[in-house]
Amino acid sequence: MNYYQNLNKNKFSKTIISLVNILLKGIGQIMLQENSLTGFLFLIGIFYGSWTMGVAALLATICGTATAILMKYDQTEIKKGLYGFSAALVGVATLLFLKPLFISWIILIIGAALATVIQHFFIKRKIPVFTLPFVLITWLILFFTNNYGTGLLSESSTAISSPIDYFTVGFKGFGQVIFQDSLISGIIFFIAVFISSPISALYGFVGAVLSAIITFSISAPVADISFGLFSFNAVLCAIVFAGKEIKDFIWAFTAILLSLVISLFMLKFNFTQLTFPFVLASCITLFLKIKYISRYQNK
Repeated sequence: MNYYQNLNKNKFSKTIISLVNILLKGIGQIMLQENSLTGFLFLIGIFYGSWTMGVAALLATICGTATAILMKYDQTEIKKGLYGFSAALVGVATLLFLKPLFISWIILIIGAALATVIQHFFIKRKIPVFTLPFVLITWLILFFTNNYGTGLLSESSTAISSPIDYFTVGFKGFGQVIFQDSLISGIIFFIAVFISSPISALYGFVGAVLSAIITFSISAPVADISFGLFSFNAVLCAIVFAGKEIKDFIWAFTAILLSLVISLFMLKFNFTQLTFPFVLASCITLFLKIKYISRYQNK
């Protein structure tokens, strides 16, 4: 092999490694972690829970990232994985709600690309909307399939209810962020976040448990609590505001309470929640935090 062949081989290897790193960071950003190892463990946890969802998450992340590259979005943003996480969630959600038919995979690819475009719209305007693009695209998919393609919808499985174990609920809250019922997947997700940011993982765990305790005290469905369905939005809210000061915990707790109110309101009207309670609660709390800091600094 001559010098130029060796040089080209090295360039190709570096390009592949760089792309893999970006894809894994994109998956890691689902829980706001710019860490490729975290993303790799997330992928393992998804594959453990469902091979189909694992493939969907990987394919959707590739599509979302490829869209960002083809649209020539900012390279720094792409390298941070900012165009992968909403796409990844769209991928998993699509294969959760729809049957694994050929048309479902086409919907997944289109949905992942659209989520990236929406994400870019808000990033360019410096508006923190977290996973809102995923929520909007998934709502759109559900609207059309419920009205025009009911044959695509997967049959809802009836899970067996179990008594609430607040320790396992903490991990299940992590699992449900990426639609995984498995306790093992939830533990893997927790470890993945802990590797990147121990304080974020601990905040997320405490947030999930607090959410479960609060919802149990107001007589929310026990089955939903034990499955972590009232905890996953709390996990994300807690991670956003994680910090070492008391005021960080206060902001996190405020976001968690708001997300629960929004979640219960949406449940009352039988509206698919996804991570919308987290998005809205975090945006409101961030607004209040900015106003508080601005007022405090002006004194």
